[in-house]
Amino acid sequence: MLIRVEIKKRVTAQGRMFSLEVDFASESERLVLFGPSGSGKTITLKAIAGLLRPDAGRIIIGGSILFDLKQNIDIPARHRNIGYVPQDYALFPHLNVADNLGFGLPKRWPWGLDQEDRRRIAEFLEIFELTNLSASLPRDLSGGQRQRVALARALIRNPKLLLLDEPFSALDALLRAKMRQELLKIQEHFSIPVILITHDPEDVAALARTVVVYEHGRVSKIMSAAPDDYLARKVASLPPLSVNLCSELIDFEIQN
Repeated sequence: MLIRVEIKKRVTAQGRMFSLEVDFASESERLVLFGPSGSGKTITLKAIAGLLRPDAGRIIIGGSILFDLKQNIDIPARHRNIGYVPQDYALFPHLNVADNLGFGLPKRWPWGLDQEDRRRIAEFLEIFELTNLSASLPRDLSGGQRQRVALARALIRNPKLLLLDEPFSALDALLRAKMRQELLKIQEHFSIPVILITHDPEDVAALARTVVVYEHGRVSKIMSAAPDDYLARKVASLPPLSVNLCSELIDFEIQN
């Protein structure tokens, strides 16, 4: 599925201005936006999801125009059919696991849920190994369990694209490795393309098929890499520091 993002956005906060201007396209099933914090990755993801309106440009997903300023097209987030998992997972703290999943269904939750909806909730609880936790509140769950609830809620509507903002940042190193593998299995099960944000080279090595490298609100590099190739392993060997170091490595590998 073709993903085309060509947008500009200026954001002002606490007297400071940030300017985003990015342009990339990919048909990859796993697209990683990689770069340091504050480089514009989350703004891009929110623009794709429809949670933030760009100042200019266009966003095209699978042949559907979601945003085009010149054509005055801006599809509301609820009609974009995109699953979005923010960095903090955004689970409703007063709802149990089953009800959090139910909220993701395109019905008049909870009063409009019919027998088929409840069957689908039960199915997703089983897929994500959450059945025994269906009555638990988010505060009683581990980090990995909360992540699975958020993923299940995002996917229960059968979206055409899944957006993940730093999905492993709140997890310890051992759990991060496990959840990377779980994410690969989930993607294979649902056959859904994923756009994922990270500043961790290990995420790139484990997950990326295409990497869009961000720096200061701009795309500095775009590269393709299978999870087991040499470039991915070299990126994984880097500490999660400045994107400049990664860019230098990428230039070296391309030239050699």
